Amino acid sequence: MIRRVALLALAALLLVATAGQAQAAGYRYWSFWDRDGDQWVYATQGPSTARPSDGDVQGFRFSVSEDSGDAAQPRGTADFASICAKTPAEDGSKRVALVLDFGTAADAPSGETPPPPRTACARVSPDATSADTLATVADPLRYNTNALLCAIGDYPKSGCGEQVSDKQQPRNESAPPEEKTTADDDGGGPSVGLIAGAAAIAALATAGAWQARRRRNATD
Repeated sequence: MIRRVALLALAALLLVATAGQAQAAGYRYWSFWDRDGDQWVYATQGPSTARPSDGDVQGFRFSVSEDSGDAAQPRGTADFASICAKTPAEDGSKRVALVLDFGTAADAPSGETPPPPRTACARVSPDATSADTLATVADPLRYNTNALLCAIGDYPKSGCGEQVSDKQQPRNESAPPEEKTTADDDGGGPSVGLIAGAAAIAALATAGAWQARRRRNATD
C-alpha cells in the first residue's frame, strides 16, 4: 500500500513539475506589426525586407512571448491621420506612421526601465524599407547577425531575443501604456493551483502511509 501511494505521489509531482516547465518558455524581443484597418496583424516579413507604402501604419512592441500567436500588440494611438497630421506630403517621398511601444517593466531586462511609448511620422524615399523608416525616427537601432531587430532607440542596451526563465503572464492591455497594472507582476513563482496540488499529493501520501501502518499494527 505504501509503495502504491508513493508511486502515485511521484507521478503526480512529475506531472506538476512538467506543467511548470511548459509555462517557462518565453523570449524577450521586439515584435513587428502592420496595421490593417482597426487591428494589428503580425508582420510576415522582417523590417529589413518589408517596404511600407505611403499612408501605412506599422508598430513595434518589446515584450516577452512564446511566438507570434502569443506576442503582445503595440498600444496607444495607431491612426495615420493623427500621427502624420503635422507632416505634409511631398512629391518623391512617402509617409509612414510608426507606433513604438517599449513594453512594461515586467518585460524589461534586469536593471533597465522601458521608455514611454511614442508615435512618429517618418518621411522617407519611396523605396525605403521599414528598417530605413524606423532609423529616421528611432536611431540607434541594433541588429544581430541574423538581421533580428535587437534594440530601438538603444533599448534594450544588451541582449537579443534571449530566452527568459519564467514566462510572463498575460497583461491587462486595456490599461494606459504608461501605467503598470497588478496583472504585470506574477513574481515568476509557482501558481496557487500548483502549490495546492503539491499539498494535496503530500496529504495523500501521508494518509496512505498512516493507513498501512495502522493495518500492520492491527495484525501484530
